[in-house]
Amino acid sequence: MKAVVLAAGKGKRLQSEKFSLPKVLRNACGKPLISYVLENIKFIRQEDTCIVVGYKKEMVREAVGGEYVYVNQDEQLGTGHAVMMAEPYLKDYDGDVLVLYGDMPLIREETYKKIIEVHAKENADCTILTAVVENPPDYGRIIRDSDGRIISIVEKKDCTPEQLKINEVNVGIYVFKSKLLLESLKKLDNNNNQKEYYLTDVPVILIKDGKKVTSYTIDASDEIYGVNTIEDLEFCENILKKRNCQ
Repeated sequence: MKAVVLAAGKGKRLQSEKFSLPKVLRNACGKPLISYVLENIKFIRQEDTCIVVGYKKEMVREAVGGEYVYVNQDEQLGTGHAVMMAEPYLKDYDGDVLVLYGDMPLIREETYKKIIEVHAKENADCTILTAVVENPPDYGRIIRDSDGRIISIVEKKDCTPEQLKINEVNVGIYVFKSKLLLESLKKLDNNNNQKEYYLTDVPVILIKDGKKVTSYTIDASDEIYGVNTIEDLEFCENILKKRNCQ
């Protein structure tokens, strides 16, 4: 098993310049956000874990250290583009890869293990971590057909009023068959307002190509939040305190 951790973000809304820290090194309960993430995927060997760094990349490398593989995303062109930077690390690998974010400290080790387990059991090409929550955050909605199969992921800003009523959201954590991930990344475009390449488009590409896309769904809404704002950081810190800052 390999993992790709996306950790290149600047964290503009976290006032990064003021703190002179990249987003993943902002502290919660006295530890950098990325420390929680890496601790929760410690069942994957460090040398099998690729960390995509960008803003203040040397600072991240120095803080994290270890036997991790580091690759650079020098231009911030979206989450899909970030994973593209890991292609040299994945190109000769034919197994499964967990793709996750360095700014999501709340997702538990057992959740990562479970999505990997479901992916293997279903012999899926892609498995998406989804969550059913009463008041969904600004995440993409999971669209399913009458048989319960995922047919699309629609970002909140693009949802119809009916789709906004859907309570199942895309958390943004995936397990992919590595070869299919790399093939699909080549099909991404940046025809959107941000002119970015989105990782969320990859499962949709796989669905259109007739590949098997499945999901592991959690209802633990305290796990699904990343850190984009000062308020997010306070929220995550409060949850971590409830977990005794472990």
